Amino acid sequence: MANKSLFASAMAKLLPDARNREGAPAYAYGPEHRLAQLAATGTLQDVFYATAQTQLSELLDAARAVEPLFAAKAAVYARSRGSMKDMPALLAAFLTVVEPDLAVRVFDRVIDNGRMLRSFVQIMRSGAVGRTSLGTRPKRLVQLWLEQASMRSLMQAATGNDPSLADIVRMVHPKPADESRRAFYAWLIGRPYDVAALPAEIAAFEAWKRDSSLPLPDVPFEWLTAFPLRAEQWAVLAVRMGWQALRMNLNTVARSGAFAVEGVAEAVATRLADPEALARARVLPYQLMVALDTVGDGVPLAVQAALEQALESSLASVPAVPGRVVVCPDVSGSMSSPVTGYRKGASSKVRCIDVAALVAAAVLRRNSAARVLPFECDVVPMALDPVARIAVNAARLAAIGGGGTNVSAPLALLNRERAEVDLVVIVSDNQSWVDAGRGGAATATLTEWERLRRRVPTAKLVCIDLQPYGTTQAKSRPDILNVGGFSDAVFETLARFASGKADRDWVAEVNETEV
Repeated sequence: MANKSLFASAMAKLLPDARNREGAPAYAYGPEHRLAQLAATGTLQDVFYATAQTQLSELLDAARAVEPLFAAKAAVYARSRGSMKDMPALLAAFLTVVEPDLAVRVFDRVIDNGRMLRSFVQIMRSGAVGRTSLGTRPKRLVQLWLEQASMRSLMQAATGNDPSLADIVRMVHPKPADESRRAFYAWLIGRPYDVAALPAEIAAFEAWKRDSSLPLPDVPFEWLTAFPLRAEQWAVLAVRMGWQALRMNLNTVARSGAFAVEGVAEAVATRLADPEALARARVLPYQLMVALDTVGDGVPLAVQAALEQALESSLASVPAVPGRVVVCPDVSGSMSSPVTGYRKGASSKVRCIDVAALVAAAVLRRNSAARVLPFECDVVPMALDPVARIAVNAARLAAIGGGGTNVSAPLALLNRERAEVDLVVIVSDNQSWVDAGRGGAATATLTEWERLRRRVPTAKLVCIDLQPYGTTQAKSRPDILNVGGFSDAVFETLARFASGKADRDWVAEVNETEV
């Protein structure tokens, strides 16, 4: 008779060890994967199954459960590869308490602009990481950032509050390197300053406030839009403001009449479609989808076409995978929540379902023979045109929506069809419950995947997780990759895994980040 203990041990590897947010069986991520997942997808805002406070507590618990060096690597990865903001700043603040030397090493890699600096200071003063003041070494790090920043960076940092840059200057008392910097700090915090020593940009701004007929000063556009501006002045801003600001203010530019100024529409279109400008701005594909979805009729067609071109460029890293590819976007009800969480008066218009649909449409565009199987309680039949624009197919998929979550549904369909596949990509929040079985068995997703693998032993499964809930329906192993995030870094990881070049999981990839 077979050795029961031996086979019981093998079976135990398939048994769920956790419950997801719907109370259904699931597999818990290990501490490092849990932290990486939170860092790459958490936004410290309320999401469908968790509050902002829950995310904060779970990230700190996960950070305490790993080596500080991994926490540092996760912070750098989330910022440099995932383009995340709040979680990397929180991890940097956490490190100032548990491993100050590591905090020094990662500070400049994570706190790379004024917004990140203000987030870091806010987190430090909140008491969330165990202190309500900066402390000596963090204070010195902030001082150095201010002292080494360019005037352009300082002006950008001076846009925003809670805390404002003026608050930070009052806190840390940076040492001005020259009289110009001394005058700027005094101007910033409302103290007497030497007018003659003011930086040229600030002096021009003060002069313009007195006489708006002067040329627009070269300061952040937010400083200027607090004042009434003519169409010609908006035209100047349209070709000067940052790429991200331009993307978000196209309708405002249109309402101002700036596009009627000769050459402005062409100049804006050129800027939006510039691949180098896209890379510098670290634009996420879903942000471009938002711009396309919200752009008004007053925005010229050439500008709208440039946005579509930018979207295509931002997804250039999507792999063209040889073989039979199936991509499965989750279109269930829980995917209707904003991908970056709910913020009172400022929630992102992009939902998780929009990102899942965008991933599916992008994979289809690069792999014209791929099948797309959107699912909720069951697979939703839909025929898509592989040569259609990415934005068109993404919009069609995102328009489905609703229903319960059944992650195993597309795998079950493939098994009923006895379909031959090489790669299956599931994009979901992983909170499957429709297919929840009784205790003592693998999840339905893993059960269906085992059946598929018996038919196609070389097949691979990638689960792209869009939300930081800490569980999966298919445990990571050589043929299964769990990866978190919604930046183009996910596509790079997918490509390596699908090609067989990656002999490590996503956590190992994060672990290779240099600090």
